[in-house]
Amino acid sequence: QVQLVESGGGLVQAGGSLSVSCAASGRTLSNYVVGWFRQAPGKEREFVAASSWSGRSTYYSDSVKGRFAISPISRDNAARIMYLRMNNLKPEDTAVYYCATADSFQIATTPSSYNYWGQGTQVTVSS
Repeated sequence: QVQLVESGGGLVQAGGSLSVSCAASGRTLSNYVVGWFRQAPGKEREFVAASSWSGRSTYYSDSVKGRFAISPISRDNAARIMYLRMNNLKPEDTAVYYCATADSFQIATTPSSYNYWGQGTQVTVSS
């Protein structure tokens, strides 16, 4: 079993930066994958980025590549944190951001591939 808690987020002007973090506890093997997704009102949940807990494998959606950076911080096997640093934010990045993980070594971009989800954190980018 895995528990995920997001934090960070908030309001920022376009062009600014913000970080969100995902604290995970429970079964988080180093090669398991964590994904960040986002969901804007009236839209489907969208893949943003993913990384293994080891940090050796990362993947980004085209819409955030070059602007967002995902990085794991592993404190110990019982509590790990995955950061998502968001730079040069745009109004279209406004959404609730969720982290998710699965008992899998494969990076996946579809929400159905992940079995554990956090509660989400709001990111709002003003123009």
